[in-house]
Amino acid sequence: MANMVMTKTPMPEQDPNVRNKNFKEVTLGYTKEMAMEEAKRCLNCKKPQCVQGCPVNVRIPEFIAKVAEGDFAAAYEIITSTNALPALSGRVCPQETQCESKCVRGVKGEPVAIGRLERFVADWYRENVNAMPEKAASNGMKVAVVGSGPSGLTCASELAKKGYAVSIFEALHTAGGVLVYGIPEFRLPKAIVANEVEKLKAQGVEVMTNMVIGKVLSIDELFEMGYKAVFVGSGAGLPMFMHIPGEALKGVCSANEYLTRINLMKAYNEESDTPILVSKAAAIVGGGNVAMDAARCAKRMGAEKVYIVYRRGEAEMPARLEEQHHAKEEGIIFMTLTNPVEILGDENGRVNGMKCIKMELGEPDASGRRRPIAVEGSEFVLDVDTVIMSLGTSPNPLIRSTTPGLETNKKGGIIVDENEMSTRENVFAGGDAVTGAATVILAMGAGKKAAAAIDAKLQATK
Repeated sequence: MANMVMTKTPMPEQDPNVRNKNFKEVTLGYTKEMAMEEAKRCLNCKKPQCVQGCPVNVRIPEFIAKVAEGDFAAAYEIITSTNALPALSGRVCPQETQCESKCVRGVKGEPVAIGRLERFVADWYRENVNAMPEKAASNGMKVAVVGSGPSGLTCASELAKKGYAVSIFEALHTAGGVLVYGIPEFRLPKAIVANEVEKLKAQGVEVMTNMVIGKVLSIDELFEMGYKAVFVGSGAGLPMFMHIPGEALKGVCSANEYLTRINLMKAYNEESDTPILVSKAAAIVGGGNVAMDAARCAKRMGAEKVYIVYRRGEAEMPARLEEQHHAKEEGIIFMTLTNPVEILGDENGRVNGMKCIKMELGEPDASGRRRPIAVEGSEFVLDVDTVIMSLGTSPNPLIRSTTPGLETNKKGGIIVDENEMSTRENVFAGGDAVTGAATVILAMGAGKKAAAAIDAKLQATK
């Protein structure tokens, strides 16, 4: 019988005043009983719009029906028929603007908690079964994947299933890309990412770390080594700055660097020798998910006061509502309609305050959001000793500068056609390397699409 409760089954989570002092996962996940109860809220629509809202087209009503029956193994098989990384997407995917936004239960109440159910199924499988996939029969062809983030992992998995010998070339010392260096442990435990990488290896995928393509090897050299196609999923790791006075002071860094030191290099661990900014009061400039992650990390690293400084209003913030909610619960102070104009320093060249100006919203700009306009005479100084810039990122120019014939747009993104193939023959690309910083699930969708295009191209030219 359908569960007609209008709201989602709540998911247990750590108390805000406890979790803001540790890096354990904030949300604790559903129990079996909770998952089955929430699954019964699904009406199993004949024309499920939720599937259309998913970038990888997970067969949502089908897997939820199995959860309602208590057949979690079958639910996992249904999800993974289209989504290679459900434990990841179930945690960090913006379901509220994708699958859940299409759910008919959301018309008169809250939509079905699709993301929470996906996470539950993936976690149940890992904890109770965790069978490694079998290696497919070889088709005799090799494909190189540059980058081991969500697009690269997805592309590699899809190609391995089709019998390709896939090699992943990862620039950092640990596979996972943004999943390990960008997303904090309290949102995505790294053991989960490592488990997904192990599944890839079981499929026969070779994972090589410390391989900076464009330095150690070029795209041309990969073809010379016998790879028939190359997928570039190198992400967008080049941080942006404001170019205001004081950005070179000690105590200023990008959110990318700050999060990498904490997440990948374990600076939060007392036994780690990774240097990290230690502050009493930190300002994070920006309003996206990365800004929320940096702010919540700063709080956990001991900062007494942590400010989100954002030049537009709260309604215009691009961060997920859930991330904003969790940040506020943990004591993060939101300073919206505020923009830095100068970072002040002391006699030792260390940050000693940030001069800001109040803003008001004018007419919409090219992005469709109302343009922020400075309010004359509203300058003030925010008392901080650390400033973390979270203004977005762009693709690193290394690959485009070392690959003849590879065209990029003005923002550095690789130009691709409808099949994710670049202007260079048999070089495909997807994820943030193409779009600039976007979501994990969109990168996964691009990796999946590229894998299908690579297979079609190589099979047609055998």
